[in-house]
Amino acid sequence: MKFIDEALIKIQAGKGGDGCASFRREKFIPKGGPDGGDGGRGGSIFAVADRNINTLIDFRFQRTHRAKSGENGRGSDQYGAAGEDLTLRMPVGTVISDAETGEVIADLAQDGLCIMIMKGGANGIGNLHFKSSTNRAPRQFTRGELVEERAIRLELKVLADVGLLGMPNAGKSTFIRSVSAAKPKVADYPFTTLHPNLGVVRVDNNRSFVIADIPGLIEGAAEGAGLGHQFLRHLQRTHLLLHIIDLAPFDENVDPVHEAKAIVQELKKYDQSLFDKPRWVVLNKLDMVPEDEREKRVKEFLKRYKWKGLYFTISAINGEGCPALVHAIMNHLDQARAAAQPDDQDEVENKL
Repeated sequence: MKFIDEALIKIQAGKGGDGCASFRREKFIPKGGPDGGDGGRGGSIFAVADRNINTLIDFRFQRTHRAKSGENGRGSDQYGAAGEDLTLRMPVGTVISDAETGEVIADLAQDGLCIMIMKGGANGIGNLHFKSSTNRAPRQFTRGELVEERAIRLELKVLADVGLLGMPNAGKSTFIRSVSAAKPKVADYPFTTLHPNLGVVRVDNNRSFVIADIPGLIEGAAEGAGLGHQFLRHLQRTHLLLHIIDLAPFDENVDPVHEAKAIVQELKKYDQSLFDKPRWVVLNKLDMVPEDEREKRVKEFLKRYKWKGLYFTISAINGEGCPALVHAIMNHLDQARAAAQPDDQDEVENKL
């Protein structure tokens, strides 16, 4: 199925039912008084995060969603029934925002999270509420509230612990195939990855993490060049970025150092917070470098790139160096989760 990560839809909550202006009419009971009932409230619209849904493709086909209107009130003190609420099920990680203002309405970051995104119209009231000592036969009533249609944007940001960065054909898809059960397309030409791929990396029985492979970035991606800029949003939820670099081509036409710097600049242009995330350098395709040149090639890259952070050398195609990298990632994530846990607990206690 094609990965659909964005959709524009229109929603409209239900109209509130009108109140009723009615008078009691029964034999032997003259001047029975007002008995007009209230209308029912309009149905509201809720968004629910569902982990069993992977894309927003359904919202590409059905673009308008309306909740039921409330029933009108009737005589004999009969109140109208409330309109049925409408529940829209969306993938976990969907961000809902106003299409015109860009204001975020909801962020469905957890499975089962349910948020009202549009409240139903208020009900109208019947004339029995207007009865008083000076107004014995009120004919006043109010109509239900009509809720205007609203355009909203749905944007899916995949929930992954680790995100892969790199130029097209740097070996990101090969790496995710090597360390997880995901099977993205791999070929010897650029832009083989056309949509994000997720893979679960299992370290042992109780420890695992999710890794995301997005289409390769190229210079000018922040301005819209290439494919990767469409999916950079998926890296915003990650805890760690792996910058996959093809170490093999050290010639006049292809310079890994220049490509690496270009990717980092695009990251900074797109989102400063994304640029500030923990980032490790992973030098790939070690198998294509002669053994006697590997150490020299790595030192030369690190010196020219002026990289002082963590780095790893791997060969994704045969798995060399991958286990050590996977365990380092798992340890980093465990420490990050442990550090964040007290803050989360304080937040829960404050809410209670």
